[in-house]
Amino acid sequence: MASQKTLRRLRIKRRIRKRIAGTAQKPRLAVYRSNKTIYTQLIDDAAGHTILSTSSKGAETYNAEAAKVVGKKTAELALAKGIKEVVFDRGGYLYHGKVKALAEGAREGGLQF
Repeated sequence: MASQKTLRRLRIKRRIRKRIAGTAQKPRLAVYRSNKTIYTQLIDDAAGHTILSTSSKGAETYNAEAAKVVGKKTAELALAKGIKEVVFDRGGYLYHGKVKALAEGAREGGLQF
């Protein structure tokens, strides 16, 4: 059985996903945090496929700096594919710490939310 914290995050995630969706021109930037890694995906919900994905797998540390690097890397790959605007999906996590650092890194890399 899942913990209360996990169930709360999933409820928040469903509430967020009701309101936002990604398209080919403006995909959804989905964030997932595990205990050791942070993952991002650019998703076209209309077509139902992932455009690109990045993660901090292989990084020496798991902190806000690593998350910022992942954000910049995501922005770099997105701009190479011609994507300038995204819809940010924080995945039910608080917009704080690593999630905020990832978003700031993506903005610094050139993505617009």
